[in-house]
Amino acid sequence: MKDYTSQKVSLGEKFGYSLGDAAANLVFQMMMIFQLKFYTDVFGLDGAVAGSILMIGSLSAIIVDPTVGVLIDRTRTRWGKFRPWVLWTIIPFCLFYVLAFYNPGIQQKSMVATYATISYVLMMTAYSFNNIPYASLGGVMTSDIKERTSITTIRFIAVTIAQFVVQGLTLPLVDTFGQGNKQHGWVCTIGLFACIAIILFVITFMVSKERIQPPPTQETNIKEDIKDTVSDVSWNSMALLTFAIFITLAMWGSAMNFYFQYNIDQKSLQNFLNLFGLNIEQKEAYSIGFSLFNMITAIVQFLGVVCLSRYLANKYGKKKVFIVCLSLTAFFTALFYIPSPTDVSLLFVLNILKSLAYAPTVPLLWAMIADVADHIEYQNYRRATGFCFSGITLALKLGLGLGGAIAGVIISMFGYVSGGETIQNETAMEGIRIVSSIVPAILFGVGVIALYFYPISKEYNESMQAELAGRRRLMAKQKDENLLD
Repeated sequence: MKDYTSQKVSLGEKFGYSLGDAAANLVFQMMMIFQLKFYTDVFGLDGAVAGSILMIGSLSAIIVDPTVGVLIDRTRTRWGKFRPWVLWTIIPFCLFYVLAFYNPGIQQKSMVATYATISYVLMMTAYSFNNIPYASLGGVMTSDIKERTSITTIRFIAVTIAQFVVQGLTLPLVDTFGQGNKQHGWVCTIGLFACIAIILFVITFMVSKERIQPPPTQETNIKEDIKDTVSDVSWNSMALLTFAIFITLAMWGSAMNFYFQYNIDQKSLQNFLNLFGLNIEQKEAYSIGFSLFNMITAIVQFLGVVCLSRYLANKYGKKKVFIVCLSLTAFFTALFYIPSPTDVSLLFVLNILKSLAYAPTVPLLWAMIADVADHIEYQNYRRATGFCFSGITLALKLGLGLGGAIAGVIISMFGYVSGGETIQNETAMEGIRIVSSIVPAILFGVGVIALYFYPISKEYNESMQAELAGRRRLMAKQKDENLLD
């Protein structure tokens, strides 16, 4: 009989599982940081049009994501429920990723917008079919609270490394591969990331294990799965939190790309970078400066995840840590409105403070969502891990699309002119400043409010896991007795 009180996961399995999110973030970070600016400055689309494309792609998830959740909850294979979907979707996911950053020679802007919309929707659909099973897999690898936090900590160390690669190396790689041809540089860079992602996803499929199963007496019932999930207060608070966080990350990530090119005085940025012995020319300041800015973000978050997240969560509980750290993140984000175009050093200092404040929350989100899946089972004696995670992923994607859309619409309203090399007027730069500071800070605050309604404290979680472990032991014992009979 399986022991449900101690479900230890080997370091090798934790590492192998984490590679799947590193692979996914070779795509996700690109969408969050570069997709909007790619559409405006490479495809030459208006900011509002580009934002609308991102929003359409996210709205398609309203149909796709719940469908994926229902399908994977009803999957039965010798590899489990979730692992097969990770394997089956690798090639289409990476293929559509490349197509979303490739223009097959289309010149007419309306046709470019149509192609961009179709390719982006296909990429987002493939993302759902790959990432929802992957995220759900993390919720069934163990029921041990500390092991679950350990898994997500290692997972987001891998995520931070992928973030470092994408945010820090994309623009230099585009320049290197393109040699003056931006479109060629982007396709080569995305193709390289896609090939790496394929390898990482295969490793995740091979090494991960599914240990938690639905109650053996549970009957298939889509209506019950939906009702149990959407009526759960912990699920609703996490869905709102996820939506608020990712609308903010997408907005801020896209806006800072514009911020570095247009709001910062390029001569001041060049001088700042040359203090570190880089000896760059002024024309290189934007790409190298923005890459360095993102690398610092990744390094600080990496150190915060490794040194703080697990320790703080185990000592104070995930909820308390999340509330304090997200509140500080909102505060430091708002301060990005302050630096003048020449005050480059202050911008980098604020980035370090914001990244350090946010870092402990990075692994906690998905660990808390796994706790929500347990809470639904605890309350209803039914488990629907796939549908639970698909709903949260839907909130993530809606936030991702809406964040990019809002950023595109706001900069367009303030007079941003697409094209990549155009000098923007003062009004356009003010719009970029607002969408880089005040608006995302307010939305982070919405996430803090959502956390106050999340009922699973450290003490509550320990009691819940003990109760669930007892139920699973009893069900396993009854199953063994029935087999003997």
